This record gives sequence, structure tokens and C-alpha cells, in this order.
Amino acid sequence: MQNEMNVSQSNVQRYLERIGISGEMRVDYNSLRLIQERHMLSVPFENLNIVNGLPIELDWDFLYDKIVAKRRGGYCYELNGLLALILKSVGYHVSLISGQVFRNDGTFGPDFDHMVLLVHLDNGYIVDVGFGDSVRSPLLLSGEVVVDISGSYRIIPELNSDVLFFQKRFRGEWVSEFRFTLKPRQIEDFSDMNVYQQTSPESHFTQNLIVSKATPDGRISISGDSFIETIGSDKNRRPILSNDERNDLLKRYFGIAVV
Repeated sequence: MQNEMNVSQSNVQRYLERIGISGEMRVDYNSLRLIQERHMLSVPFENLNIVNGLPIELDWDFLYDKIVAKRRGGYCYELNGLLALILKSVGYHVSLISGQVFRNDGTFGPDFDHMVLLVHLDNGYIVDVGFGDSVRSPLLLSGEVVVDISGSYRIIPELNSDVLFFQKRFRGEWVSEFRFTLKPRQIEDFSDMNVYQQTSPESHFTQNLIVSKATPDGRISISGDSFIETIGSDKNRRPILSNDERNDLLKRYFGIAVV
């Protein structure tokens, strides 16, 4: 990623302020968990640039300006890309990992379909702030189940393979959401898929407006012309009747001012 060396202590502090953390962070599990949770409660997953035809660059200056200075959100390459640089600057050992997302037809997407982070502490932990409604704390690679307000999650390996599956429990059964290997990647490796996700009519992100953010007791989302509020397992969906109403919701719930 270009300009990695420009990640100053003031940049890190402004990011921490953006997600509601004061003081210095330690390089340990508890700090990592706090950063992940606070990021997901503060920074929306959103594709406004894509639906408005504005390019997304995988560059430190672009990501920092958009997410921290302008208090916007983004999708996986942006959210996890920025977080990787912040964590490295704090002192964490972080690798970028390529994920293949499970599709409705039962297949998995291509390499670099999703970006996720492998953070090396006493053990390896998967950290992901760019998959929308997902786990809010790091996941061990050992299969240990983590339960939070959004559900139950685990990572399991494929037999006789280096492939691992990120799974969520739905209606009593474990369902794979994406698969990955632990091969470290460079940010440039995601460039082609970043362009595809922004421009292809087959991309999920070019078809519909998506804005979503975790809340302490659930989640709030805009999906197309609907506003969705989830509290625990209860989901309330209502139509958005005008552009003015959508803009008001973006400002009120996500802190995004449309100009």
C-alpha cells in the first residue's frame, strides 16, 4: 500500500477517537478485541461511493481521509485495509488474507473476493470489520466458538487441506460464509477485484445501496429503499419513501452527510 510510512501517532490517535477509544492501546488480545468491537459500532459498512460512481482507491491517504477525516465508512478492502495499517502502527503483526465468499448458488467466489486480517499474538486470530453483520471479536483458528449479539461463529479447517472456513450458526446448523488460506497477501493483490466490485454489473455492490452498522443490541441498516432496525433477533423493516428521508437517515444514524 502506498504511503504506509505516513501513519503517524497522530493518525492513530485520530482513528482511535473516531471509534470512541481514548488513551494508548496495548498489543494484546483485550486491546485488539476492543478495537474491533468499537470499529464495528462506529464505522459503517457502506457502498455509497460505488452507487454514486466515485472510485475507491486502496491507498493510505484515500482510506484515512475517507474513513477518519470525513467520518465515512466503506467495504472490506477499505475497512480492513485501513485497520491493518493502524494495527501495524500500534505494534501488531498483521497479514492480509484473501477470502472467497459463499454464493447463493452453493459455490465460492474467486480469490480476493474478500479481505480479512490475520493478527499474530499468542495465537493466530482472524479479525474482520468488513463483512457487515458479523462477529465483533477476534476468532481463533482452533475452532473455538465465539457468541455475541449477532450470533455464534467459529473457524474450522477442511480435511487434508490448507483451507479454512469462517462459519456462522443458522437455525441450528453451521454455515460457511467464506473460505480462506493463511497465505499472506499484499494490498496490490486485491486491486483487480476492488475494480471489479466497483464496476461490474454482476457485483453485489453495484446493484443496491448498502449501509449498515452494529449497535450494542443489534444493527441498523439501509438496504435499497428499506430501513432495517434489528434488536436481538427481532427485525423491523420499513420503506424509505424519498431521497430526503434517506439522506436524513444517513445523517441521523450513520453520521454521513450527503451533499
